[in-house]
Amino acid sequence: MGFRISLICFLFLFLGREKSFAQHLSPHFNPVEYGELLKMGDRLVDTPWTKVRSTAPRDCKLVYRSPETGLVNSWDLWLREDSVAIIVIRGTNGTNTSWLENFYAGMIPAQGTVKLNDSTSFPYKVAENPRAYVHAGWMIGVAAMAPDIVSKINTYYRQGIHEFIIFGHSQGGAIAFLLRSYLQYAEGIPKNIIFKTYNSAAPKPGNLYYAYDYDYITRDGWGLRVVNARDWVPETPFSLQTSHDFNTVNPFTDIKGALKKQKWPVRGALNYVYGRLDRPSKRAARRMQRILGKIAYKRVQKILPEYQRPDFVNSHNYTPAGTPVILYPVAGYDEKFAFDGKNIFIHHMFEPYRWLLEQIYHVDAD
Repeated sequence: MGFRISLICFLFLFLGREKSFAQHLSPHFNPVEYGELLKMGDRLVDTPWTKVRSTAPRDCKLVYRSPETGLVNSWDLWLREDSVAIIVIRGTNGTNTSWLENFYAGMIPAQGTVKLNDSTSFPYKVAENPRAYVHAGWMIGVAAMAPDIVSKINTYYRQGIHEFIIFGHSQGGAIAFLLRSYLQYAEGIPKNIIFKTYNSAAPKPGNLYYAYDYDYITRDGWGLRVVNARDWVPETPFSLQTSHDFNTVNPFTDIKGALKKQKWPVRGALNYVYGRLDRPSKRAARRMQRILGKIAYKRVQKILPEYQRPDFVNSHNYTPAGTPVILYPVAGYDEKFAFDGKNIFIHHMFEPYRWLLEQIYHVDAD
């Protein structure tokens, strides 16, 4: 009799423990979940001319709003009733400083240190591959916000919150890429935390090798890139691929040696053609790095006087990352969101994304 009671008590405690740690997040795109995230982003306000046009998120409460840091970056923390915490990264807020963060698009290594000021150095790793490069401006956003975010993650983890959604729209979506990668490799983060990321209307965060790493760590549906097919912002920044951007083993590694094996008339012609194709792209990539990296750095330094210039790389091969979720314009879209020749962000704001979500997935995102 005593053994039977002990066994029942054990099973009760075991099942109770399993219930308290039950997983609530699931992989892949959840249209209802995304609709609620749009409402949260709406309240953080992507730009000052955006008005909140949606109802309050259901079954959630705002528990923290960060101060502005870095290049006027900010984030919110929401808590869902099912014990899922949601990190919402603000996008471009319309100020010159916030726009500068976008234009500061020189590429830097995916492992290094951001020195925000004389007393604040932020070591980071956002990919394994030493040939992975990322956006310098959005890395400042991560460096400015990540210590606060990590502190809140650990605080809520101790309270039993083990599942987190990371969400950002526009610039916020780009930063969300790099933040998710940082949390993957950062020390002091419990390894049994489940992260799910929605990168909404997000520009390209880094090069192909960064994208490979991101897609690997979020494989099987845990990293989602949501794009309105009319939106031009996810097509930025400018991207240039040169022969230096290919994997180590490629036909261009010993192209000069291969051409030398050809007979003279053929060798001369191939050298000429290859040079005409290869040199312009490399010059253009260097020009991009100079304008969007070194020159833009001087503007950043006026806002962050003690920020130290990073080591830029001679590459500008930006590429998308994340599992794509395409919100394709359906009948009635172009009439509702008509381009008048001036409203270049007509397809980028929350409203068209919310409308397409409702039309395609038949969910109420208002």
